[in-house]
Amino acid sequence: MPTLKEVKTKINGVKKTSQITKAMNMVAAAKLRGAQEKMEAFRPYTSKFNEAMSNLSGGATTGQFPLMEKRDVKSVELVVVTSDRGLCGSYNANIIKLALSMMKSYEEAGNKVSLVCVGKKGFQLLNKTGKVRKKYTDIMSTFQMFNAREVASDLADSFLKGNSDKVEVLFGEFRSVAIQRPTSVLFLPVQPAEKKPGKEIEKNISGDYIYEPSTEEIMDVLQPLYLNVIIYQAMLEVGASEHAARMTAMDNATNACKDIVSNLTVVYNKARQAAVTNELMDIVGGAEALK
Repeated sequence: MPTLKEVKTKINGVKKTSQITKAMNMVAAAKLRGAQEKMEAFRPYTSKFNEAMSNLSGGATTGQFPLMEKRDVKSVELVVVTSDRGLCGSYNANIIKLALSMMKSYEEAGNKVSLVCVGKKGFQLLNKTGKVRKKYTDIMSTFQMFNAREVASDLADSFLKGNSDKVEVLFGEFRSVAIQRPTSVLFLPVQPAEKKPGKEIEKNISGDYIYEPSTEEIMDVLQPLYLNVIIYQAMLEVGASEHAARMTAMDNATNACKDIVSNLTVVYNKARQAAVTNELMDIVGGAEALK
């Protein structure tokens, strides 16, 4: 059985750890509030942008715009968006798991796969694969639209040069404080709106649109912006999900510390009782020896 001093030292150490995890939980909760408001405020803009792109691209042919060009898929690029910091449970690991699974399935189909890592954790875990083409680290804590524009421009240039035939973005989608699901979104080629048959057309179309300037000129301007929006939305989702996952992880760690302290307290009481019993036996033994 450990000595009283050893058990007491362990209890004090676990209590200090509990104080740290509780403080980190409070910090994550405060940061989550701001990140969640920012993400939810951007979602309607993303939705409307997608709707506008669908209306514009519905009547366009893919040959008019290089970013809409459909090719035989021989090389695929996966953009993995993760956080820069850890201590957020299995959040980053789940995104990496999805990336590795998709990479394996594409390679089994005979496609060449390359990776672009946005976030330090993704790069640290995927760098050993030797397939990372480019990395963007130390930006997820203070990212802005120009960071998304830089990533989107690089991906578009690589697609136009023929280095990739298909680009997908992988990130953790924020659904609630308790649920963040890893998901993938097709980034390139840009997909035109699907024409819905029959009565669905009558329900969805309220009138014809006349664009000025022409649809082609508008698409030339909106397509790069559309790519920026997709990357920025993914980064916002990851920012909010990271804080939510960290808050949950730190709350679980605090509860675990309380359980450990409770168990160590039982051990401490048993050790103290054993020490008292031994001392009483020594006293009784000494008294008997003096008789």
